[in-house]
Amino acid sequence: MRRRAILFDIDGTLVDSNDAHVDAWQQAFAAEGYAFSRREIHAQVGKGGDNLVPSLLPDAPTWIQERIARAEGDIYKRDYLLRVEPFPGARETLKHLVERGHTIVLASSASRMEVDHYVGLLDAEGLLSGTTSKDDVARSKPCPDIFTAALAQTGGPPESAIVVGDTPYDILAPRRAGMDAIAMLSGGFEEEELLSCGPLAIYQDVAELNASYDRSPLAELRERTGELAELR
Repeated sequence: MRRRAILFDIDGTLVDSNDAHVDAWQQAFAAEGYAFSRREIHAQVGKGGDNLVPSLLPDAPTWIQERIARAEGDIYKRDYLLRVEPFPGARETLKHLVERGHTIVLASSASRMEVDHYVGLLDAEGLLSGTTSKDDVARSKPCPDIFTAALAQTGGPPESAIVVGDTPYDILAPRRAGMDAIAMLSGGFEEEELLSCGPLAIYQDVAELNASYDRSPLAELRERTGELAELR
């Protein structure tokens, strides 16, 4: 039976870090003389700096955009990273899914260093088949590159994988790569906004997804993939 792959976003999905990123972005923009509200910044969370900064400062010189993106990373790592905690049930969810025969890959717009830190924080190394970060691809979300790279680590086609994420960009990006997505409300985005992007389902958090597994798209798609494999 072919395994059904699940590609997990990290920030806002497995770890409670979105508010911390908003704080870091506010400070990075302010250092260059730009003021954005928390609401304006949060609306862009989920993108990497290569796409987030131009969304808010489309007319700023490239070198300013890049400097702000680097500053946010530095501020976040210095002041916030070590304070971030996993969401309740995050590791248990990953463990349960592996036990159910799923392949798990983490697919994040965070830096490689942050992703590696989160793997340790979640005690997930033995549960994962791979990880991807913004350092592994040319473009971050909402471009599909990160999910395409994560899919390559599963060895399967797009229809054999599903994405779990908390932002609109975790739904739009995989769709551009031919994959479906399940949305979490744990990152602070409104249900209506996530629904407008076309997820297969929406849950409060990964703990609810885990508790609802047998009625979720994860179980349905795992069974469908197994049936197709047996027919072949």
